[in-house]
Amino acid sequence: MTAPPRPPRPVRPPPSARTVAAEVLTRVAADGAFAAAVLDAELGRTAQLEPRDRALATEIVYGTLRVAPWLEERIAKHTPRGIAKLDGATRAHLLVAAYQLFFLGRVPPFAVVDAAVDGVRFARGEKLAGFTNAVLRKVAREAETGDDAVRAARHHDAVVASAPEWLAAALVRALGKDDAARFLESTLEPPPVALRVNDAGARDGWVERLRAESSATSIEPGKVSPHAILVRGGGNPQSLSGANEKAWAVQEEGSQLVALSVGARPGEEILDACAGRGNKAAILARAVGPSGAVDAADLHPQKLTRLVTEMARSGEKPRETFAIDWTVGDGGIEARYDRVLVDAPCPGVGTLRGRPEILARRKGGDLDVLAKTQLAIAMRAATLVKPGGHFFYAVCSVLREEGEDVVEALLAANRELRSAPFTSEVARRVAGDATSLRVLPSREGTDGYFVASFVRGA
Repeated sequence: MTAPPRPPRPVRPPPSARTVAAEVLTRVAADGAFAAAVLDAELGRTAQLEPRDRALATEIVYGTLRVAPWLEERIAKHTPRGIAKLDGATRAHLLVAAYQLFFLGRVPPFAVVDAAVDGVRFARGEKLAGFTNAVLRKVAREAETGDDAVRAARHHDAVVASAPEWLAAALVRALGKDDAARFLESTLEPPPVALRVNDAGARDGWVERLRAESSATSIEPGKVSPHAILVRGGGNPQSLSGANEKAWAVQEEGSQLVALSVGARPGEEILDACAGRGNKAAILARAVGPSGAVDAADLHPQKLTRLVTEMARSGEKPRETFAIDWTVGDGGIEARYDRVLVDAPCPGVGTLRGRPEILARRKGGDLDVLAKTQLAIAMRAATLVKPGGHFFYAVCSVLREEGEDVVEALLAANRELRSAPFTSEVARRVAGDATSLRVLPSREGTDGYFVASFVRGA
């Protein structure tokens, strides 16, 4: 007896913005990876995509992550057993399609549904493809509207509703109700790529050169850093003019402000206590010049290795590097510094524009744990400031628990420190005579940062 013929193997859909977005979301959920890194890798594998499709893939990935809880509620209404037990690929295709149906009116609903069905058919087979088709047709009917104003209002409501309760409450405590809502609204749009021009005096010239040579949709000077150029729609920044000339490096504008807030001067010795990749250390090294020195410390030795490489791209280098766990000791550092910067580790609430996956990974209890770590790091590093020297505490967050509350605890624990106005003119343009500053994407256009300034008694 002849066996029945096997059904034809499903054909992989051709690369598109939707297939890229679904693949990125699948990997982010399965591997706990950062969306930006996965998206860059996936776009690198699909270099044949047109710029507009690459931009659409980016919009879908970040947009879906920002409102995933809201989308999941809408999808679940049309699935008798819910979506919690669905496999990652099916779930990703449903979310990608739902995001487009609710918020991207320029994409025909039938094309959205068909693309999701084809993607699930290839990944999971005919049965789940049929399920996907049935669910998304119901979602499409719910989402149907020809009114852009209604769609925009719905998008705003979805972003606010998708914020975890602990975060919404913490934002109100720190910013007040109106600014908290504006902060969440600001996550609707991905951040620009920020360049740090090493020579601030050359920034205007680089703006004009990049505008003339790049197809980016916009190239503008930054608002708070005199070194910053903000690029939108420019693709891979390493393809921009000047990438190989050591004229600029990629660094978010708020991060630039943190380093500039230190007010480093020629000849000074400075410690960057949580140096990471070295972007801030490069700014500090250029400011102190050959007569000064910058030492860099970090918990992770591999980051310090990368730091040396990254700083070299700007023509700078640290004097010394130290792998230190500040919560248990100071690594035996004997030097005392004119200025010490602690850019403390944090959940990254200030980076939600570019890292919306944080919403699903952080819990309210993380704040208490991390605030204790931030305080421990600040207390230890502050002991390395010379009498009369300056100490700076920064965090990529807009929350009181990681900002003002840590400052209060630090001042109570270290009687040699006192809050003091910034000596940096760049910081004073933001803070005035205040001893701390907070920048917001909804106001300054940067990621959210808190920075506090101290002086150690003589």
